Amino acid sequence: MSKADLRDLALARRSLLTETEHRTRSQAAASCMAGLIRPGEDVALFLPIRGEIDTGPLIETVRERHGRVLLPAVEGDAIVFRLYGDGDQLADGPFKTRQPDATAPEGAPDLIVAPLAAFDDAGNRIGYGGGYYDGATARLDAAGHRYRFCGFAFSCQKVDTIPAEPHDRRLDAIVTEDGVTWFKEPA
Repeated sequence: MSKADLRDLALARRSLLTETEHRTRSQAAASCMAGLIRPGEDVALFLPIRGEIDTGPLIETVRERHGRVLLPAVEGDAIVFRLYGDGDQLADGPFKTRQPDATAPEGAPDLIVAPLAAFDDAGNRIGYGGGYYDGATARLDAAGHRYRFCGFAFSCQKVDTIPAEPHDRRLDAIVTEDGVTWFKEPA
């Protein structure tokens, strides 16, 4: 199957979740992800769109642990991670996203919690086709920045195999309502 077909399949499965299933599975996954958030870390999260898993509880976890929340902000054909403080106003971004405005400071995350459309047992992910996270992680890697790269999704978004390309950044872990699966030794 092509990446586009796999994306459509996984998103169709996700769309079948009832409101109650979405809420309870999001809460269970957030509990699992909380174990990966270390005190004082800069954590890049995303604000959910189009039925994505809810990251709201993770924002609270980061703040309770005296960390800083970073959100992706699209700038041209790339994303940067900008600080998102409690009560900060958000601007409209592409694809019906909300993002910090250009005056918010940039940060280099210790943990990136990435959205995705689909994932497989090898740690490959499919996003929405823009390559934003592949580009952002490539820039962090080139700068020698160390971070953990974790997908955050529902278990129904898992597919058998994703055809990976050389530029695709594999996940270090995937977190779903079923728990944490590591693909690379945790740093």
